[in-house]
Amino acid sequence: MAYRPTVPLVSPPVITWRRGEVLEVRRAWRGAVELTVRQEGTGDPVRALAYPALVGDPAVGDTVLLNTTAQTMGLGTGGYALVVALPERLPADPPRGPGHLVKTRYTPLQAVVLGVDEQDSPHHEVLRDADDLGAMPVVVADLHSAVPAICAGVRAVRPGTRIAYIMTDGGALPLWFSMTAAALREADWLTGTITAGQAVGGDLEAVTVHSALLAARHVLGADLAIVTQGPGNLGTDTRWGFSGVAAGEAVNAVATLGGHAVAALRISDADPRERHQGVSHHSLTAYGRVALAAADVVVPELDEPLASRVAADVAPLRARHRVVAVPVDGLDQALRDVPVKLSTMGRGLDEDHAHFLASAAAGRYAASLLPAAD
Repeated sequence: MAYRPTVPLVSPPVITWRRGEVLEVRRAWRGAVELTVRQEGTGDPVRALAYPALVGDPAVGDTVLLNTTAQTMGLGTGGYALVVALPERLPADPPRGPGHLVKTRYTPLQAVVLGVDEQDSPHHEVLRDADDLGAMPVVVADLHSAVPAICAGVRAVRPGTRIAYIMTDGGALPLWFSMTAAALREADWLTGTITAGQAVGGDLEAVTVHSALLAARHVLGADLAIVTQGPGNLGTDTRWGFSGVAAGEAVNAVATLGGHAVAALRISDADPRERHQGVSHHSLTAYGRVALAAADVVVPELDEPLASRVAADVAPLRARHRVVAVPVDGLDQALRDVPVKLSTMGRGLDEDHAHFLASAAAGRYAASLLPAAD
C-alpha cells in the first residue's frame, strides 16, 4: 500500500512585505547597494540591499518596496531586507538588445540576459562545437567561502594564473550579493566570473555548468577554474538535503568535458556540529556518492589530532578518487594576504584555520598541474 502522508503536501511560501523610505546609502560594490531604510508604520531602521540592474538606483528619500523575510528570520548570510522595487521611481525601459536567456525564470524579478552560449552571443561560434577543456584544472568546493582561499593557494605557486570563477545556483542567485567575488575581481585575482543555471550577474552568463566551464576555457582563456555555489549554503541536517551535493555533479561535468577535477574538502575542527567536524559529511556525500567520475581529492597536511581524523574520514573516497596529500607550509601567510575578509559560517581565519588551509591546499595542488611557465 502506498504511503499516504498525514500532513499537507503543500506548504505556502512565506514572504514578509514592507514599505519604507531610504534614509542612507551606506556603501556599494559591484552590482549591489547597501541602504538604511526606515520601515513604514514602525519607523524602525533596517539594513537593506538593492541590485540596481534589477530595480534601479535607489537614492535618499526614495520609497522602496521590501521583502524582509530573511531579515525577519535572522538568517546569517541573507539577513538583509531586499529591495523589490522603487514603486514611485521605476527605472526606464532598457533598450532592446541581443539576448533571450531568462534567469530567475517566472519569478517577479525574472531578467533577460545575453547568454555566452546562446545564438546572439559573439561567442556562440566558439562554443557551439566546443567539447573539451584540454585538461584544465578545475577546483570544486562546497562553500563560497572557499573561493578566496583557493585563489590564495593558486597564487602562492603561480601568481599570474588566469582564474575563472563559476558560480552555481545552489546558494545566492545574484553574484552581485558576493562582496568577496567583487573584491577578488577588483584586485585582478579573478580573470572573470560566470553565473550558471539560474544564477545571474557574472561577467558571462551560461545555461549550465558545462557551458560555463567551456566558456571559462575558450572565452575567458582561463588557466584554471573554480566551481562553487554562491553565498548561502542550504542544509537540512539530512544525508541528501543540502545544496552542496552540486559539488559532486560539478566533478562529473569536469570529467565529461576532459578537465582535471580537483576536489577541495570541507574540513573543520571548529564547527560545533558533529557532522561537520573533521571532513564534513557534505564533502563525503558529494564526492563519495554523487561524483561518479574520479577527482584528485586534496588532503592538507595538518597537525594532529585533526590529521588522523581527516585521514580516516577520507579513506572511503580512495575507492573512486585519487587522494593527494599536500603540504601547507607558507599557506598561512598566503591566506593573510588575501584582499578580502575570510569568513565561513561566521568564523574567520584564526577561528577555523583548517577550513581555509584545506581550500588553499586545493588551490596549491591545482596550480601544480599547470604547464611550466614560459
